[in-house]
Amino acid sequence: MKRPLILLCFMVFTGCASLVYQAENYPALYGPSEPKQRRLTQEQAMLDRQRNRVSFSRDVKPILDSRCVVCHGCYDAPCQLKLGSIEGIDRGATKRKVYDFARFKAAEPTRLFIDAQDTAGWRQKEFYPILNERRDGKEANLDNSVLAKLIRLKREHPLPTSGKLDQDYDLEFSRDLLCPTVEEFPKYQRQHPQWGMPYAMPGLSPKEEATLLQWLQEGAKAEPLPPLSSESGPTIAKWETYLNGPTFKHKLVSRYLYEHLFIGHLHFQGHPEHEFYRLVRSKTAPGIPIEEIQSVRPYDDPGTVNFYYRLRPQTETIVDKIHFVYELSDRKMQRYDELFFRPNYQVTSLPSYRPEVAANPFKTFIELPLASKYRFLLDDAEYFVSGFIKGPVCRGEIATESIRDQFWVVFSQPGRFYPEKVAKALADNNQILALPGEEGDQIGLMGWTKFDVFGRQYLKKKDRFIDLLLAKDQGFGLENIWDGDGMNRNAALTIFRHFDSATVTQGLIGDTPLTAWVIDYPIFERLHYLLVAGFNVYGTAGHQVASRTYMDLLRQDGEDNFLRFMPGKQRQAIYNSWYQGFKGLRTAEALFSIGHETRINYRGTDYKQEFFDQVRQRLGKAAGFVDSINQCRQEPCDRAGATPLQQEVDRKLRKLTKLQGLELGALPEMSLLRVKTGDPEGDLVYTLLIDKAYSNISKMVSLGSRRLPKNDRITIIPGFVGSYPNFFFSVEKNRLGEFIEQIRTAKTDSNLEQFYSRFGIRRTNPEIWHYSDWFNEQHKKYRGLQAGLLDLSRYENL
Repeated sequence: MKRPLILLCFMVFTGCASLVYQAENYPALYGPSEPKQRRLTQEQAMLDRQRNRVSFSRDVKPILDSRCVVCHGCYDAPCQLKLGSIEGIDRGATKRKVYDFARFKAAEPTRLFIDAQDTAGWRQKEFYPILNERRDGKEANLDNSVLAKLIRLKREHPLPTSGKLDQDYDLEFSRDLLCPTVEEFPKYQRQHPQWGMPYAMPGLSPKEEATLLQWLQEGAKAEPLPPLSSESGPTIAKWETYLNGPTFKHKLVSRYLYEHLFIGHLHFQGHPEHEFYRLVRSKTAPGIPIEEIQSVRPYDDPGTVNFYYRLRPQTETIVDKIHFVYELSDRKMQRYDELFFRPNYQVTSLPSYRPEVAANPFKTFIELPLASKYRFLLDDAEYFVSGFIKGPVCRGEIATESIRDQFWVVFSQPGRFYPEKVAKALADNNQILALPGEEGDQIGLMGWTKFDVFGRQYLKKKDRFIDLLLAKDQGFGLENIWDGDGMNRNAALTIFRHFDSATVTQGLIGDTPLTAWVIDYPIFERLHYLLVAGFNVYGTAGHQVASRTYMDLLRQDGEDNFLRFMPGKQRQAIYNSWYQGFKGLRTAEALFSIGHETRINYRGTDYKQEFFDQVRQRLGKAAGFVDSINQCRQEPCDRAGATPLQQEVDRKLRKLTKLQGLELGALPEMSLLRVKTGDPEGDLVYTLLIDKAYSNISKMVSLGSRRLPKNDRITIIPGFVGSYPNFFFSVEKNRLGEFIEQIRTAKTDSNLEQFYSRFGIRRTNPEIWHYSDWFNEQHKKYRGLQAGLLDLSRYENL
């Protein structure tokens, strides 16, 4: 017995020694590491086609998009490995964190396409390769590739095909990530043999795996980017000429437009749906290749007197979590003329880029007409609200922990409330409208207190200002709510929070919420400059804290506005229902012009519902369709434009909306439901959202300690809401009743196991990729231009 044991130990020892030797001697085996040119020329690409080599765009990218980019597509991609472009793949990975809420010094930005211009530049910023950068050769191209090793590791250690994953898989949202280099991979493989890629999901199909490995063997090359459509050149030239006008007025307006549009994906109306652009500042003029200015914030000093606003094509795969679209057109250009160039006003000088000025839009753009700025924001309110709700930060706790899981937003009517006096008051008080961004990344942990004082002062001054302007015992009425000009569906929005992300939709969706906001111009502008223009995902803990605490004040400002439309004697009671428990957790004193009674006539005691019923009537078509699933008060409640099949399924799912509280415990926060109809082409999609209840969301104290699960509700939406599905369900149409009943009764581990096994698509299910592909295809059909790939990084292990 001893000799076989000794032999086994010898084999293990020599094997480990061999791995260590190989790891320590990569330069000797394959030569030094040096970045390679991955983009082929047109001639090289043509030669590759003749040789029948694997094509990156045709063969490889679809696999990476559907199996890898669904987790590796944003700042929060594990190890900062972004796989949506050859440039991201070639950049590789890093052990440096983007999200670090405890750092006292701002991190150096690592934005792909911006903060380094080539792979060599990324190597200087501590990114290491996942592709072979040593001597070429079929064996070397695989042996030196972390990507190839992770794919093979999954093949050697596949997932189980049923049940939950065990504790070998760390699926915590804030887990520590292991980011092995090729030299470190032997240790990673020994310690975590189950951690091949795709992580904690079924592996690639044999055909997909063979395609990727062959591409890697052949040197991991990519064809040149396809040319833009023929109509794009003249359109880009037209817009870049418009945005780079010579006068002070042109320069100030373009600065305002840039600081509000820089974050989005711009699309030319009528152009191909896959063409999107970013509005950037460039050192080079139109007609010359773009040299993007690498500022952290859009209002940072560009560092040069002469710079130009340019439209840079978006070349990465579009992922839904950072995708929100702003359309440019001839009509939009005419609208800018109407708002900013036809009004009679003068721009006497250009504002500086000093932080105390540039971070405060009420100083920077004081010479632009207030009405024009507000109308600009209202025209595309969903887009601008999405900026602070969705944004490119991917982990948006700063914004989302300070909002409810579901609430409605409407806007104050522009020009209705003494516009000249409001404009003067904002100009006179622009100092207390200062935002934390003016201190940039130098703000300390207690730096928020200064801006908290400013915010509280503003709320008090605003309340006194309203008291002075309104007649005694005369308050706000429906005419103070923006009517969307009769047709603009941005007039009423619903915001859904999903843990650390959120979604904005047009219309009043779901049941009447606990809270609502009425947004006015100062709130709107500060939201953008706090959480979009002024927010740095690479910033310090002090920056994070200051942004979070000021967001509490903005929420209260919007809620105070809403309370001014409630009956005067009910306002305090309504406010108290939002902020239960210890009073020290409340943001500030509630201020809602108590001496001025609303002009809205109420007939019953459900004031919020009655208010929004009247708002719907005021908005008319601008309110959008009535939510017939969640707001059905008397049958029949058939969805407008729905087919008989959709109406039938709606009626069945309406029973699910009757469940509340602990009856919903089996459902994750956001799940996608495929209703099978017997015809795969006719299967339907619904989003199931759990609206979690809290006693209080004010201040930075653990939300978990304030949970009220007995008050949870569900919102059911035909189609898609949200970018991060937590789970997929697949249910035959005739089993929807059983599905709903099992949700209601699944309380024990045994019940839950039966429920998820029967109706759920678990991580271990070999069909999960089929469902992911199907939902992404449907997402494109449902949302068209607005759709991007759904993200699976929050998929739960149920």
